[in-house]
Amino acid sequence: MDIFEAVFTRRSVRSFLPAPVSGEQVQTMLEAAMAAPSAGNAQPWEFIVVTDRALLDAIPGIHPYAAMCRQAPLAFLVCADTGREKYPGFWVQDCSAAVQNLLLAARGLGLGAVWTGIHPVAEREAAFRELFGLPAGVVPLALVPVGHTSLPQGRKDRFEAARVHRNRWKGR
Repeated sequence: MDIFEAVFTRRSVRSFLPAPVSGEQVQTMLEAAMAAPSAGNAQPWEFIVVTDRALLDAIPGIHPYAAMCRQAPLAFLVCADTGREKYPGFWVQDCSAAVQNLLLAARGLGLGAVWTGIHPVAEREAAFRELFGLPAGVVPLALVPVGHTSLPQGRKDRFEAARVHRNRWKGR
């Protein structure tokens, strides 16, 4: 799939078919995620590939917007190892870029995915830390459930010219 088609047709998919995602597809999504830019090229990301059915089924109990995990064949838990930061505080941007690449790679592979936020909600962070045994200094940013979907993912134009400013802020 062409990169622009993937960008313009990517949608948040919350309904998955029971078909498995291949190991090769998982590898491609991880490679795409790790190709993201990061401040000082620190690459602070860590990924947990979650395929264990009991873990996937437990996630909706700790995340109010992750019910789709009960259908998803897998999810990526995207975390930051803050000890790898060159510029403290930029891990959120770094890992967010990795999540976006992962979402686009999923779309490019014909899969559906959705970004479910964890950070900065302290209760969610603590619950994911406990469920996945995260060490100190590793912060969970997002969970990305992924799978095959039958939902249409056509293009929807979201461009709004009024939100584009040239050289200076213009009034509304």
